[in-house]
Amino acid sequence: MTLVVSEEVRAAIGSRRPVVALESTIIAHGLPRPRNLQVARELEEAVRREGAVPATIAVLDGRPHVGLDKQQLERVANEDGIRKLGHRDLPLAVATGASGATTVSATALLAELAGVRVFATGGLGGVHREWTATQDESADLGLLARTRITVVCAGVKSILDVPATLQRLETLGVAVAGYGTDRFPGFYLSDSGHPVDWTLDTPGQVATVMRAQDTLRGPRSALVVANPVPEEEQLDPALHARVLADALRACEAEEVTGQAVTPFLLAHLVRHTDGASLDANLAAVHGNVRLAARIAAAWTGA
Repeated sequence: MTLVVSEEVRAAIGSRRPVVALESTIIAHGLPRPRNLQVARELEEAVRREGAVPATIAVLDGRPHVGLDKQQLERVANEDGIRKLGHRDLPLAVATGASGATTVSATALLAELAGVRVFATGGLGGVHREWTATQDESADLGLLARTRITVVCAGVKSILDVPATLQRLETLGVAVAGYGTDRFPGFYLSDSGHPVDWTLDTPGQVATVMRAQDTLRGPRSALVVANPVPEEEQLDPALHARVLADALRACEAEEVTGQAVTPFLLAHLVRHTDGASLDANLAAVHGNVRLAARIAAAWTGA
């Protein structure tokens, strides 16, 4: 596999300047056109304003790219047929010359291969509700258990089984810390209702943990920095609870299963909150990107 690292990203890594990896699924599959391209540009600009270099990741014509130019970013946003790629799909995409947007697992893997240590996203995947019947668990969790990267996120998607996901992360040995909070964020919500064992309050503290990971030479697992969306920008908790309950009932009634469940539930939330869930999602992503850039700067000593 030939990994294509943009000149800007390669130069930043070589001179130990801060770099932040960004996933591309939110661009290709998470937002409607043309807002998706606007948001992609906003996220890259937010990284730059904090003094770091953005490295949006995608696969184009079978070649994994770490860092996209203007035309490549537009292609991911506007081209029909862009696939959604987890890390398991990467060899197939490379071998067949396919193009795809990378999920958390694929982004984390390619970022690590390129030497990028910090990654910002919205919410992680996790253990799905009714896991005992479906055995449905995101590939994100297993990949993070063996990838040395720091992921800044707003917790896991609230449509998932949050306590089961936290338990699974513990079992897999993935470190989780709340940023400025002892509560685990709920993606659209500042508080999922579940605690975290560790709290970090500054980018410098996060960078110190990253260095300790390397010094201890333990398993190459990730560090999850759970950064809550500000309360004033979160989705109203009562509205969230009501609409999510309706979405779960609709999902069961329409017999939606497998990979179709998550996009079905998220789309239901957007429609039945009049877009408020999407606004909360974007507020979380923007906050995560800014924090990731500050962590990357602390990590590199910039």
